[in-house]
Amino acid sequence: MLACVDVDYRPDVTVAACVLFRGWTDSTEAAHLVDRGPIAAPYEPGQFYRRELPHLLRVLADVQEPLEAIVVDGYVWLGEGVPGLGAHLYEALCRSVPVIGVAKTPYVTTGSALPIVRGQSLRPLLITAIGMETATAAEHIRRMHGSSRLPTMLKFVDRLCRES
Repeated sequence: MLACVDVDYRPDVTVAACVLFRGWTDSTEAAHLVDRGPIAAPYEPGQFYRRELPHLLRVLADVQEPLEAIVVDGYVWLGEGVPGLGAHLYEALCRSVPVIGVAKTPYVTTGSALPIVRGQSLRPLLITAIGMETATAAEHIRRMHGSSRLPTMLKFVDRLCRES
């Protein structure tokens, strides 16, 4: 099973969502989970994971099937050896599940990110990974369903956490 996860912050609640799917080219979900939790910690520059990680761990705790990989909206690595959200998630899961980061905007020091272009977009997605080769991760994201820049499952998890 594969998972895409995302978090939405509101003044009174933080919503984490997880979309589960069976194959990289799937156009529909196998299942989804939503966790409505406490207000997120304040944003700290360079420490984004502190805000998002607890909510992701809570929603992932409800996944009943073994995961082959998790896709996060953001970075695994912020720079050479500088862990981002994805690397912290990988460690929190005892290095048991590879994590792929899909970022839409460049971070100051993300020289290790592999840019890929999907659909007709001229703006690349920036791929980072841990637990698998970045080139393999990039190929998985490139193959994901959807004709636009963002794969269908990433759009769905974003909408799910914003609308729940």
